[in-house]
Amino acid sequence: MLAKDLFNVDAMLERLLPWVREESPTYHIAGVNRMMDLVSADLAKLGGTIERVPGTGGLADIVLARFAGREGTNSPGILILSHLDTIHPVGTLAGRLPLRRDSDRYFGPGIYDMKGGVAIAIEALKIVRENGGAQLPVTYMLIPDEEIGSPSSRERIEQEARAHRYVLVTEPCKNGVIVTGRFAFQRFWIDVEGRPAHAGATNRQGRSAIRAMAGLIERIENMTDFERGMTFSVGTIEGGTFVNVMPIRCRAQVLTVAPTQAIFDEVAARMAALESENDGITVKVERGPVRPLWQPHRQTMALYEKAHEIAANIGFRLDHGSFGGGSDGNFTGALGVATLDGLGVDGASAHTFEEHMLVSSMVPRCRLFAELLRTLD
Repeated sequence: MLAKDLFNVDAMLERLLPWVREESPTYHIAGVNRMMDLVSADLAKLGGTIERVPGTGGLADIVLARFAGREGTNSPGILILSHLDTIHPVGTLAGRLPLRRDSDRYFGPGIYDMKGGVAIAIEALKIVRENGGAQLPVTYMLIPDEEIGSPSSRERIEQEARAHRYVLVTEPCKNGVIVTGRFAFQRFWIDVEGRPAHAGATNRQGRSAIRAMAGLIERIENMTDFERGMTFSVGTIEGGTFVNVMPIRCRAQVLTVAPTQAIFDEVAARMAALESENDGITVKVERGPVRPLWQPHRQTMALYEKAHEIAANIGFRLDHGSFGGGSDGNFTGALGVATLDGLGVDGASAHTFEEHMLVSSMVPRCRLFAELLRTLD
């Protein structure tokens, strides 16, 4: 096992903090691509062969860095998956979530989900390469659009996963618990069209798409059944043109979660049943990106047992579970590829103005990651 004194938390923070200062919400293409520049430069310094895939669909680029295994082996290796996009809009750093440390907690946009995980993975890769190298080839893949379901990168993620033996995902861990399965996610667009009219003079002749959507939102979210793990959440809404015109169009985006395939199918059927045309109001439902159900399977659990043993030797207990938060691990796990997710830092409050990581989690998590890279065969 690699010596503990090889792992320096200050070195990891020195790498991480400039990345947190680079705000990179998914649709801020320049910011995400600057993150790609920063991280790919670090990977190139470690000797990685860099491939940059131009972004599609109005999104940022994908980056892959490839490293040979010990003695140049070309056998199927390890795929590391990290996303560099966040959900915090530009200005969050100067506003409600400044970069700051409070004892063990370090706050900042994207520091927990998931730039902290990227920092420990790259530090682990660096240490391993300086101390004999990984047994297997390693591909590090940087994703630009995970926070919106990875619409531009899913195909390439699945292509790479099929060519590798193991997948390690640097999403944050869940109170110290590693992820060996994730619920299925479906996104839907709801489009409502009404009937135009002057909002003052001929109001009663119109049909408001916004009003219809308001009722529809209640109906959609009331389909949530927490006991069964089936949830519906309307996350965005837009509509209307001028305040003196009856709004004839309104659009909303819905995120749904299902813990089983049967509930996944039920969710799809319920959403499709919302389509209607009645009294001047038309409702259409369009299915968006899907994250398939990933249930723990033999390959993943064998990989987990390896990680559990490594963690015990380091000095901490590593539990596992299935969770509702989606990730790119959904894609690889659903393919049957051995996948461990939640290998990033510990912390809390992802996607909020209290997002933070625990500095004390960096060294043990980095050591675990390094030992996986070093010993997997």
